[in-house]
Amino acid sequence: MNILNIEHVSKIFGDKKIFDDVSYGVQEGDKIGIVGLNGTGKTTMLNIIAGVEEVDEGQIIMQNGIRLAYLSQNPCFLEHATVLSYAMDGIDETDWTAQSEVKSALNQLGITNHEQRVSELSGGQKKKVALAKVLTGSFDILLLDEPTNHLDSGMLVWLEDYLKSYKGVVIMVTHDRYFLDKVTNKILEISRGNLYSYESNYSGFLELKAQREEMELASERKRQSVLRMELEWAKRGCRARSTKQRARLERLEALKNGKAPVQEQALELDSVETRMGKKTVELHHISKRYGEKNLVEDFDYIVLRNQRLAFVGPNGCGKSTILKMIAGLVEPDSGQIEVGETVKIGYFAQEVPDMNTNQRVIDYIKDIAEYVPTRDGRITASQMLERFLFTPDMQYAPVSKLSGGEQKRLYLLSVLISAPNCLVLDEISNDMDIPTLTILEDYLNSFSGIVITVSHDRYFLDNVVDRIFELDGCGHLQQYEGGYTDYVEAKLERMGSSVDGLLKSEKKEKKETAQKNWKQNRPQKLKFSYKEQREIETIDDDIAELEGKIEFLDAEMVKNATNSMKLSELMKEKEEAEQELEEKMDRWVYLNDLAEKIEAQK
Repeated sequence: MNILNIEHVSKIFGDKKIFDDVSYGVQEGDKIGIVGLNGTGKTTMLNIIAGVEEVDEGQIIMQNGIRLAYLSQNPCFLEHATVLSYAMDGIDETDWTAQSEVKSALNQLGITNHEQRVSELSGGQKKKVALAKVLTGSFDILLLDEPTNHLDSGMLVWLEDYLKSYKGVVIMVTHDRYFLDKVTNKILEISRGNLYSYESNYSGFLELKAQREEMELASERKRQSVLRMELEWAKRGCRARSTKQRARLERLEALKNGKAPVQEQALELDSVETRMGKKTVELHHISKRYGEKNLVEDFDYIVLRNQRLAFVGPNGCGKSTILKMIAGLVEPDSGQIEVGETVKIGYFAQEVPDMNTNQRVIDYIKDIAEYVPTRDGRITASQMLERFLFTPDMQYAPVSKLSGGEQKRLYLLSVLISAPNCLVLDEISNDMDIPTLTILEDYLNSFSGIVITVSHDRYFLDNVVDRIFELDGCGHLQQYEGGYTDYVEAKLERMGSSVDGLLKSEKKEKKETAQKNWKQNRPQKLKFSYKEQREIETIDDDIAELEGKIEFLDAEMVKNATNSMKLSELMKEKEEAEQELEEKMDRWVYLNDLAEKIEAQK
């Protein structure tokens, strides 16, 4: 039963159509993940459901009495609110059970000083306080916009378990693909103003989306084939005298006016790295403290050429501080960091630096470089922006018109166009859409240089890094080989625990499947069978013969209009001929499509 309906909703921002007459029904128990490129309307959809934004057309209908909570990307707080007073707002102060649940959620999310003013917290800590309030309230629908940002691995596992056991509806936007896999049972994709729904988690969505796109392409191939056939028929000098001929001409016009499926444009990452010499980045016995907190103690390490290195650990343990020291933004208290003369560092900060939001997008990039070196030669700043999915209209608009994710993508471009050979990336996956992350991972895997990162995105770490250092919060670092899954397995073994069966079996299954099926996955060489070869030689004549028969039957039906018995026989014969013609035309499309594929193999 639907408890929330999105009915014929349309929304336009300026010249951009965000939603074009979209409808969707949300049922009890749904755990929905919303995915799509940044700027396509994911957050707008949450705002519309929450009533924060109005629709241009259509409506949102909820069952009476439904209670809804919304965790926005940037929650608002009262100026003098404390952590506990904010999280308990709307809850009876004498409800000790509710108060205990709120405090437990805050502690699980790393907020232990419940009397601290919210205004004194960092942006990430504020988001956690707002998340605790939303989770522990008495609500039927939770709208969560990037709830996984700023959460370490332990908090992510806790949140996954909490939402899986939550009885109400969850509708969320998140870039965390492992999180989507474990929590959601439905995926809602936003693309070019349309909604596509999938009854699956994220892994299933990838397969179902590929099937949908293949079906769309197959339908387009069929349309093109039928169009060619109808054009050939029209060229033979048909005259729109009979009803059948007029119908075919009308169908020809409809086919000519049909639209091909639009493929989602993909980000194109390309840059030329500066050549690196023998000396890389060397950390010699570095230590760093903040007040009484010991972040790093006597850490000694030489980064290898082309290494993919990650730092993990609980929030506040010093991961970002290490990156800032490597980037030269923070000095160690003791020890020294040596960077080779040929090393050119590109530093991507966790928070997007302040931008002049009145500046045009293209001017922001031109301030860094008018021309950008790529593997294919130099291209203009405008061409590079187009590769990063900034259309000409977007390029000449002010930065303020970009969404948060689009501003982050613009910031990423500003880092890459400086041709670094050592990328230092602090939480690059936050607020980054999944399609962009997938392409970024491929880019980093082929990047000829060093990658040093901090990330809570487990999928990203599995795909990119080959060595992990874990910080324990007391200044010590433990080295692990491989990606995130390898790190978890090794850590459990180190602690004397059994290896997580699910992680291990998934990894083993993927490896065995790839080894077992590689032969089956190779494209098979196509060819005509003997029957198909004979059929394609005669099918045009067969179709013409059937069309002639139908025209003859039409004429006979006119002559026998007053003879009901004869007319009934003729009508039945015509229906059979039309059915046979339809089957022949479908067969014609198949055979011509196969012929094109066989020709392409040559």
